[in-house]
Amino acid sequence: MPFRKINQERVADTVMHQIEQLILRGILRPGERLPSERDLSEKMGVSRPSLREAIADLEKRGLLTTRKGSGIYVADVLGSAFSEPLIQLFASHDEALFDYISFRRDLEGMAAERAARLASDTDLKVITAIFKKMEAAHNKRNPAEESALDAEFHMAIIEASHNVFMLHMMRSMFEMLRAGVFYNRQVMFKVRTTRVALLDQHRVIHDALIARNPAAARKAVESHLGFVEDCMLENRKAEQNEIVAKQRFEHEKKR
Repeated sequence: MPFRKINQERVADTVMHQIEQLILRGILRPGERLPSERDLSEKMGVSRPSLREAIADLEKRGLLTTRKGSGIYVADVLGSAFSEPLIQLFASHDEALFDYISFRRDLEGMAAERAARLASDTDLKVITAIFKKMEAAHNKRNPAEESALDAEFHMAIIEASHNVFMLHMMRSMFEMLRAGVFYNRQVMFKVRTTRVALLDQHRVIHDALIARNPAAARKAVESHLGFVEDCMLENRKAEQNEIVAKQRFEHEKKR
């Protein structure tokens, strides 16, 4: 007969599975500190020995890490997505930059399309809250804040698409973007017309998502990242032109 005995799950296993799901779904993020052992055991309604057992298992599997005198943290699970030599290779070749933008255009277009269909009302509230912060930062003319919120806005859309593979892949990609491996976002916020255009493009993306229009959301993201690509091309050309101009200037001084 096709029956098997039911094994009662250990409390520690139940705790472990709950923490695993929070990491998998991107709710607990790399580097994030967990509540104290006492608080965590109270929140989860389990004994501290069971909690310690679960945490020890998660540490063995590389998902959590304990810092002496500081607490328990989610491990930097994104750090292994790309090797350091490959990251340095990306940073030194324009080909990688434009392939990166192209990759984002394809993947984020799909994410926006999914988010327009699958996002919960709360997901959309998060996206709206971030966009309102973007508008406020724009009025303050704060490039650093605008850059950070730009990344948050795009990640919120990916989170709202509810695909865990896409979520962790893009988080890894965005970590390199924040570190300036591909390009410095603040470069794009220096020119007033570019800043206005970028905010308007994010507004179109936001409105398409709120309207739950998958086709419009995808088109808006693709158009936005096409604009980013054009800006980066212009910036690269301007840098090359400046090199040539300096050479001419130095030669002219010697004549």
